[in-house]
Amino acid sequence: MLFPPSLHLPCYIKLSASSNCNNPTGNAPMSAQAARAPSPQAPILLRDTVGSIAVLTLNRPAARNSLSQAMIASLHAALNEIGDEKAVRGVVIAANGPAFSAGHDIKELTARRTDPDRGRAFFAEMMNACSAMMQAVVHLPKPVVASVQGIATAAGCQLVASCDLAIASEAASFATPGVDIGLFCSTPMVALSRNVPRKQAMEMLLTGEPIPAARAREIGLVNRVVAAGTERDAAIALAEKVALKSAYTVKLGKEAFYRQVEMNLAEAYRYAAEVMTENMMARDAEEGIGAFIEKRTPTWRDE
Repeated sequence: MLFPPSLHLPCYIKLSASSNCNNPTGNAPMSAQAARAPSPQAPILLRDTVGSIAVLTLNRPAARNSLSQAMIASLHAALNEIGDEKAVRGVVIAANGPAFSAGHDIKELTARRTDPDRGRAFFAEMMNACSAMMQAVVHLPKPVVASVQGIATAAGCQLVASCDLAIASEAASFATPGVDIGLFCSTPMVALSRNVPRKQAMEMLLTGEPIPAARAREIGLVNRVVAAGTERDAAIALAEKVALKSAYTVKLGKEAFYRQVEMNLAEAYRYAAEVMTENMMARDAEEGIGAFIEKRTPTWRDE
């Protein structure tokens, strides 16, 4: 189990072409009595499917999509589910509202100051749960693309950095501002420092100042900056481009990428040579090379 057993896994809603806000299941209209009943609270995580791409949408706009205990658990559960779905060949993580994510839910954390241990156990549980969820993004055997439309701060910036690829609106901005409130962004630092040069990461961590989307692209935090309002479509299009490749090859390559970056040069080359040898023996490599030589489109079997 990748998530702490003490965390509840709130349900998220799956949308379809026939879905709508009043009747998301697409079933027959509600009775008059049901219509008068209080509306249930909106799901904090939405899931939609666009072709072979699963779109996970953070849905706490009023709370700037902060990563509450429930949000972290829901994201982790959704990623675990998607990992086993062969029909899904890529994932986009997006958000509703003006912010992508403002990071941890500070109000939720602060409320536990009244615990007998002043919140220590809960804080440890939350940091470990969030770290496990971020690692689930990295370990997912499918490409994960962030679609960032507004601020991505602290753990929100960490989530962007944890994704394999990222598309940002020209109106987006990124920051690790924990230092401003006496709380160094130590866990966001792990993902950030593995994405951008050391001096740039330290500047963000030590000053807490936000950087605009264009600067985030310059230092390698995001891949592309697009016109505001087009970032989700651009992220889906990028995920779809990767989805056209052999799923076996993408899975093998993604795992190898993250493993080799933690090795020294000699170890990385030894490991990469083993991966390449194994890859060459795969059916899809044989098919792909043959198709290249014969100047035809390959037919993948994902094996």
